Amino acid sequence: MLLRNFVLCLVLVFSNILSISANSAERPGLILTAEGVKSIRENLGRLPLFDHSVALAREVVESEISAGIDTPIPKDYSGGYTHERHKKNFYVAQQAGALYLITQDERYAKYVRDMLFQYEAMYSDLPVHPKPRSYARGKLFWQCLNDSNWLFYMAQAYDAIYDYLSESERNQLNSNLFRPFADFISLDNPQFFNRIHNHSAWGNAAVGMIGLVMGDQDLINRALYGLSSHDGVDMLAKDNDGGFIYSPDGRAGFLANLEEPFSPDGYFTEGPYYQRYATYPFIVFAVAMHNVRPELKVLEHKNKVLLKSVYTLLNLTDADGEFFPLNDGQKGMSVANGSLISAVNIAYFYGNQDPSLISIAEQQGRVMLDHSGLTVAIASRDSLSSEFTKSSVNYSDGPLGQQGGVAILRYGKEDLTTVFKYSAHGLSHGHYDKLSYSLYANGTEVIQDYGLVRFVNIEQKGGGNYLPENNTWAKQTIAHNTLVQDEISHFGGQYDVSSQHHSELNFFDASKPNIHIVSAKENNAYPGTSMLRTLAQIKLPELDNAVLIDIFKASSDGEHQYDLPLQFLGQVIETSAKTSMSETLAPMGADNGYQHLFKEATSIATAGTQYMTWMNSGRFYTMTTESMVDDEWIYTRLGAKDPNFNLRRDAALIIRRKGVGNTVFASLIEPHGSYSFVTEGSNSPRPHISSLKVEHHDSDYTAVSFTSPKQKYILVISNDSANESESHSIIINGELVKWDGPYFLSPYNIN
Repeated sequence: MLLRNFVLCLVLVFSNILSISANSAERPGLILTAEGVKSIRENLGRLPLFDHSVALAREVVESEISAGIDTPIPKDYSGGYTHERHKKNFYVAQQAGALYLITQDERYAKYVRDMLFQYEAMYSDLPVHPKPRSYARGKLFWQCLNDSNWLFYMAQAYDAIYDYLSESERNQLNSNLFRPFADFISLDNPQFFNRIHNHSAWGNAAVGMIGLVMGDQDLINRALYGLSSHDGVDMLAKDNDGGFIYSPDGRAGFLANLEEPFSPDGYFTEGPYYQRYATYPFIVFAVAMHNVRPELKVLEHKNKVLLKSVYTLLNLTDADGEFFPLNDGQKGMSVANGSLISAVNIAYFYGNQDPSLISIAEQQGRVMLDHSGLTVAIASRDSLSSEFTKSSVNYSDGPLGQQGGVAILRYGKEDLTTVFKYSAHGLSHGHYDKLSYSLYANGTEVIQDYGLVRFVNIEQKGGGNYLPENNTWAKQTIAHNTLVQDEISHFGGQYDVSSQHHSELNFFDASKPNIHIVSAKENNAYPGTSMLRTLAQIKLPELDNAVLIDIFKASSDGEHQYDLPLQFLGQVIETSAKTSMSETLAPMGADNGYQHLFKEATSIATAGTQYMTWMNSGRFYTMTTESMVDDEWIYTRLGAKDPNFNLRRDAALIIRRKGVGNTVFASLIEPHGSYSFVTEGSNSPRPHISSLKVEHHDSDYTAVSFTSPKQKYILVISNDSANESESHSIIINGELVKWDGPYFLSPYNIN
């Protein structure tokens, strides 16, 4: 600790010695540089992708100039007029500043100047925003997060017109608007600024960006290293939103927000939806530091984790480029978002100029109006792109990569994609769903992860904010595809408990052409219970599509009720067991998410192979499983105790097993056939896998067999050893099975 503080002091002293001068710094100097502007002007009219991006910006900015500048007194939550107006202002100002530098049309500079002075005139008299919901209320917006958005974008606009303004105008803006704004975000709101969270990343970057423009070394230091005791704030307090105000030990500020949430693989612990949101301030501020203060090597920090994180984000998408909704994540967010446009451009320009990134930029259809966007556009014009190929991958979680992770299993053109979550909690946006998975087929979500209960920027739905059901449903374990013990969520649904634990990887292997497999264990979700889940995508020569094997082993020192939900999307076609419909609909339970589930029907399964087939987007899917005597299949519908219709009305199947301690749930998901709504013809509507059986299970090994039309197969898992060179042998049905490594897949001819 003493060494860390000593090093930090040296960094601060060194930084102050090298303090930049606002009067001598080259302008523009943040993202758009003088060299970049010169190159852009020389190439205008010759780069279709860049010229199109300029035209789009002109269309927006010209429309706003014609409409006039409006800076209303703030009063609304997200989605309301004042919120959306101030939000649009900072986007447009940034674009107008870039257009001024590119076109030299002074109308754009005047527009930015006039807007800034309208804000300067109102800011000193602005009270804290009247909406009280946030743990850190802003002034222009209901939360400091959005105030930070404003400052981050406006700093870029200010930098673009810096030389257009007189010295007295700059001094007026610095004294009356920008410095008070930066102090409000940081000094007045340490619970927002001095934590490890995507909110703070925005706050840190915003204060740092305006510090770079103003040449204010105090703000730059504050942004990079966080607040400390000399700033006169309580460094030991906790906030009420799952974050912490760290004591002055170096674990705050922009650099700490690079260290803590990012794993060495570039995975961001809050999940891809929030990584996408935070990647813009992360990577753009790092580039600004690279351009203005290259000696601090911010862009190279943690082995260039920010550049690496761009590839991680691109891989955390389905075949349509939409992000997997791990933790709080709105479905439909994709690589078309502006944050990813900037990230792809910057990763190409400041990385190794990977041609596969050009294909992503071409799909996005736009580039940044800066040197990186220009370079991408040149590469696109010169046909330098290559296909960005996504393959099976395992990403670690945690600052050292030792807090579980997320694995993605893929084949070919993403005919089948499995997303397996065995990560850390994910800060305040995390869910209680260890060892959960979701399944996609060619971009279609087949077995879903719920994501979040929020209608972002739709004012009628709670001001566009998180709704109560986000906590009572989406975060709860039953909302996901993992085991629930005694109708209680993992870790009792307690954030402080869940944040102390993470799952552990057993093994991952994607080296073989016919099987990609991942296995992980969770020992802390329930006291006295351990869970091990193995997911394997297997390509059989006799089937057109890969299948997914799911082996979920629970071991406990007592007997429990286990519920294993299948959050399938689509219409049930057929089930093997006769169902009994509920005459009345009532909530299944009182809490832990069960209060939001209606029980629509039940069936009592017999021992042996059981199945359910459903149809989704013109394809058939069948889950084949082995049931135990008295297993109960419960068909549910979401929507109970939801008076404001905040929840989707999704169906699910819950396999319930009572009075057991040690047990194995084994199932196989098979895509098959198709249905045409035009010809009204169905093809292969019935599954090809005819049986599935747990052949062996104990503390050391689990073996599952399954039968295709031509062959019976066996998959054996080593439950405790991931050593690739270790030899194993077990006797199954009187026959000796031997293999090396943590698993074994083979044709199986034992009766």
